[in-house]
Amino acid sequence: MLDAIHAKVTRRNFIRGLGLLSASAALAACAQATTDENKTDGASASAGGAAGATPLLAIIHTNDTHGHDVAVEGTDSAEGNFSMAAVPALKAEWEKKGYEVLLVDAGDATQGMPLVDTSKGTSAIAFMNACGYDLMTVGNHEFDWGTDALAANESAAKFPFLSANVFEKESGKLRFAANKVVELQSGTKVGFFGLTTPATVTTANPKNVESFKFSRDEELYDVAKAQVEELRGKGCDLVVCVGHLGNDEVKSGTSRTVLEQVDGIDLFIDGHDHQKVEEEVAGTLLVETGCYMHNIGVVVIDEGAPNEELVAAGTFDGIDESVKAIIDKENDRVESELAVVLGSTSFLLNGEREPGVRTEETNLGDFCTDAFRWTASTELGKEVDASILGGGSIRTSVEPGDISLAIIKTVMPFSNDLAVVEVTGAQLLEALEAACQAVGKGQALGAFPQVSGITFELDVSIPYEEGPTYPDSTYASPASPGSRVTITDVAGRGFDKGETYSIATASFFCAGGDTYHAFKEAADAKAPVTFCFDYEAIVSYLVEKCDHQVPSEYAKPQERIIIAGA
Repeated sequence: MLDAIHAKVTRRNFIRGLGLLSASAALAACAQATTDENKTDGASASAGGAAGATPLLAIIHTNDTHGHDVAVEGTDSAEGNFSMAAVPALKAEWEKKGYEVLLVDAGDATQGMPLVDTSKGTSAIAFMNACGYDLMTVGNHEFDWGTDALAANESAAKFPFLSANVFEKESGKLRFAANKVVELQSGTKVGFFGLTTPATVTTANPKNVESFKFSRDEELYDVAKAQVEELRGKGCDLVVCVGHLGNDEVKSGTSRTVLEQVDGIDLFIDGHDHQKVEEEVAGTLLVETGCYMHNIGVVVIDEGAPNEELVAAGTFDGIDESVKAIIDKENDRVESELAVVLGSTSFLLNGEREPGVRTEETNLGDFCTDAFRWTASTELGKEVDASILGGGSIRTSVEPGDISLAIIKTVMPFSNDLAVVEVTGAQLLEALEAACQAVGKGQALGAFPQVSGITFELDVSIPYEEGPTYPDSTYASPASPGSRVTITDVAGRGFDKGETYSIATASFFCAGGDTYHAFKEAADAKAPVTFCFDYEAIVSYLVEKCDHQVPSEYAKPQERIIIAGA
């Protein structure tokens, strides 16, 4: 056993330990591994090398692909991305170099683009099956299609869904497999365990996760410690956490805080916050590829320290034609269904994360909330006072040119219901105060409100003062609603905390999604009225109200939100 790496060690000491293992075992050359679906501990690749040499292992990893499984060439203003079919080709390249290769994904594969959304994620699993993935960690967006679709996708996968910190509330049992042990041809055992962000309780539709408990904070660290102990007890020489934690949700547990609190993790492969990461935390290599197949990660373990070789789109042109054919066939079907052109825009509609819809008012935020308000008013037959949409609901920008149904479903992929909820002025103020809590901290938050029919000012020179954490949430309520946010107008009649306002929004927020617990309280008191899907509201507004052309008034944000004190 590698006693030297059973406690927290540096990457250099980790490799020294690995070298001692190979010398003592006098390892023979690694031979071609065969896939055996009935052997959960089998390697999925091959390796070669001289007897007694350090085992050669490459762990190819992806995260937050979100249905970006078709290759797109980069431009001067945008990154390109790989086809998912590049993953098995890259695997073959490393096998030719004599490495055993494992394929892992750190979550959020089954939602995000029409290519996978139209099948509720089943097509994403089919692509990963064809690539030969060994495992994936469950991301928060795996819950977006509901529990039945999640179970169907898990059943269809030829690899395990891992998460050691998601429990069924009623039985207390783990919902997913906690870990997987892979024994390489060299005899080295690699133990993987998964962790899912506790923020799933609010970043997924709360109704989809109400039957689950997500361990967080100290409980999360205890879960990780137990996994390390269990995997070491199974004789694992390497322990790898494949997490979907990121480093945004500081209060609920991040990849960095896990590594700072938990000894014995030799490698941490992360996802969730869409960042490119390669750093050493408490002696352990922490890596993340970014998102959307812009990069493919390869952690190389051989005679030197564990090393991340991030492969950027455009720098590797290998492709597995059989996998590409599967992806292309499904893409052709989806594109044919969604190719109808509904309108056009002569200017960019900004849906970027930051700076963008998660940090400030944008013209696309204005357009979408106006669409919600207009569609809801039309359906109700009376004017709705206002509309609010958390910026995280808007997933991409709209470039100048034609706007197809595919583009609209890419902008708004979640298929939430359009809903109208009645809130008091006090609840509205609390919701806006809570949703703006990250502004001024240099952070982006999906809750940040894009608005229609509302104007408000946010003074970021005043720190956000936290009250109690919302029930079943990772977000703190505002201790003093109105301390940073001043609502100047709603529906052209000023603002009164005692008045009741009708708000068009997505059903996700009526269920308390993100920071919108105040909306849940309002919805619990009086059930919201629901209409079409959210993306259909955008279609209706563009086609019927705007006559297929985005009006020039949306060329710039309309100063509904004033951020002061920056």
